[in-house]
Amino acid sequence: MTTETTKQAEATAVEVFSNTDPLHLIDVDYVRLYVGNAKQSAFYYAYAFGFQVSQIDDLTTGNRMEASYLLTQGNIRLMLTTGLSADHPAQRHVNMFGDGVKDIAFTVFDAEKAYKRALDNGAVSAYEPYTVGDENGKVTRAGIKTYGEVIHTFVSRTGCFGLPELKQGGIVFPGFEMLEHPLNQFNLDNPCGLKFLDHCVGNVALGGMDKAVEWYENVLEFSMFKHFDDDDISTEYSALMSKVMSSGGGLIKFPINEPAEGKRKSQIQEYLDWHSDTPGVQHMAFRTDDAIHSIGELRRRGVNFLRLPDTYYELVWDRVGDIEEEKKLIQELGILVDRDDQGYLLQLFTRPVQDRPTLFFEIICRRGSQSFGKGNFKALFEALELEQERRGNF
Repeated sequence: MTTETTKQAEATAVEVFSNTDPLHLIDVDYVRLYVGNAKQSAFYYAYAFGFQVSQIDDLTTGNRMEASYLLTQGNIRLMLTTGLSADHPAQRHVNMFGDGVKDIAFTVFDAEKAYKRALDNGAVSAYEPYTVGDENGKVTRAGIKTYGEVIHTFVSRTGCFGLPELKQGGIVFPGFEMLEHPLNQFNLDNPCGLKFLDHCVGNVALGGMDKAVEWYENVLEFSMFKHFDDDDISTEYSALMSKVMSSGGGLIKFPINEPAEGKRKSQIQEYLDWHSDTPGVQHMAFRTDDAIHSIGELRRRGVNFLRLPDTYYELVWDRVGDIEEEKKLIQELGILVDRDDQGYLLQLFTRPVQDRPTLFFEIICRRGSQSFGKGNFKALFEALELEQERRGNF
């Protein structure tokens, strides 16, 4: 197939999908975090989690409003943004919530059509469509509001800014420049093996879960994937409820959590207490093909994970059975294991990555299982309760 034929085929696909299914999600374009100091945060995520600090847009590139660093690993793209003036939205966000997720952006065929469809479905605009670029390519973006102050941006790309080019290291947006960071070679030589964003969990207040679920169903045309109630996720002291929403093509899943009544404060309520009583992103799960290698390397770099009691492993193998990985290493690294009718998974959760007990990360490896570790919920909750007690928030 010639280059011209390929371009014609791609153009036809864009036309078909943008007209018949404007909300067809191609990829997670990026996740933007508002942070207090993007330069220092970039160094942290590069060293602790193995990200390449690949591009920059700041005063040195002519941006007088904000500084942004693009971090990449596998197909994960994190955008760390700090405002350069007191009235920048990022500075207000950090003041109210600490560092955290502001924008989960999706690549679509036509950002304007996706935005219009979402508004027709009941979305509230975060910002209207705008296009930047030159004769070599363009990027169009438009945003809608979801729970709390989190937004979703629709991104469509052409030419040198296209998604295939971006995945090969191309410039993410006009104005950004490539960056040689002192940790990039170290991370190439010592990979952490994180591949892509598996799911992204949002915390909402009591009574807010069904409203958020309806929003994803109606506005983004997602569907219900899983439902967990307080019988599934509880201990003697605390509980939560969760519903998992999935995009049409299964690109990404969004569990939505709300607190449930218990004797003491749940991890969801603790999050809300320290997040200005505002819903937001609790954690992002990064997929790996090798949990032992990824978690071992992250531990070596100083990432703090939750630690389960050794008694967990006295019972887990009777429930899970045989796995590919060496069980002794699984226990030494503190990795959780669960099995369902499709296979098993391995997972582990970091402690919060900032001083407020809000945002944290999950490392997950799927061996067939497409669930979320239901069999680990009780053990995980008990570990989280110990952490809450240490912080004086239980």
